[in-house]
Amino acid sequence: MPTAYVTAPQSAASEIATAVVDERLAACVNRVPCQSTYRWEGEVLTDDETILLIKTTDESYDRLEARVDELHPYEVPCIERFDETALLERFGAWIAESVE
Repeated sequence: MPTAYVTAPQSAASEIATAVVDERLAACVNRVPCQSTYRWEGEVLTDDETILLIKTTDESYDRLEARVDELHPYEVPCIERFDETALLERFGAWIAESVE
């Protein structure tokens, strides 16, 4: 089961999380506040953001990625895929049941 790691501005994080769960692209989304420092257009910037850890299935990952990209306000959003090599079997089954 993959997890999408996404960073988003705090103002957009709730909308993205709710949409992907409501649309059954994800079983759940963990939201973690963070502060990000990055280079953009030649400047070093620091912003408050939210890390979204989005639990989904292999079959739904591409649709999830496309939907997050569509909802995300950034021109170049951080969307990374992490593949779990081990997880509690009951948890994996719940993810599979929760995602279409």
